[in-house]
Amino acid sequence: MKIFKKVIIIVLLVVISIGLLFIGNGYNMYKSAIEETSLNEKVEEIREKDNYTKLSELPQIYINAVISVEDHRFYTHPGIDIIAIGRAAINDIKAMSYVEGGSTITQQLAKNMYFTQEKKMVRKIAEVFMAFKIEGEYEKDEILELYINTAYFGNGYDTVKEASEGYFGKEPKNMTDGEAIMLAGIPNAPSVYNPIASPELAKQRQKQVADKMVKQGYLTEEEKNEILSED
Repeated sequence: MKIFKKVIIIVLLVVISIGLLFIGNGYNMYKSAIEETSLNEKVEEIREKDNYTKLSELPQIYINAVISVEDHRFYTHPGIDIIAIGRAAINDIKAMSYVEGGSTITQQLAKNMYFTQEKKMVRKIAEVFMAFKIEGEYEKDEILELYINTAYFGNGYDTVKEASEGYFGKEPKNMTDGEAIMLAGIPNAPSVYNPIASPELAKQRQKQVADKMVKQGYLTEEEKNEILSED
């Protein structure tokens, strides 16, 4: 029994040491990124884009769709969502692979501004530090606005305006409800869900987003069905 306890203690110490090593490396990655280019500089670069779109120029249904499908606790969490991280960890353990990250919109913005799209643990930790930095300096609506202007929508479209004009031939404010919901679902997998690459998968994703909007109270079942019946 004593030997067993010693083994358990040793294993725990090893796990803690590895965890601290990852956290330290992640913090160093965050510090290097922020020292190379300040957060304010990054934000100004984004806001100076020719196709930058303000939240006030977007249909409310698009904003609701993004919140529903990407981060429905966005307005209440401090930059990370512990519940989503816990769920992702369980799913990763079940799959014995890193298949889900539980990232918030703020973490995704941090990734879009500073880090690569690779699913690596050190990068994820750096992303968390950056998310706290962003939340400490910007309001939620500012963060959401920056996110939709840095998300990738496939086919070379790097902003919501580019994607709306490219896929639907219109400015974001003129999108139909169905188009807005479809666009909100694309960044999860741009090469798969964009309507040019795969119209059928884009429609399936649109329905997934609409279902989440019903679940979060943004749409009724009747409104969802009407929107999904758009030509």
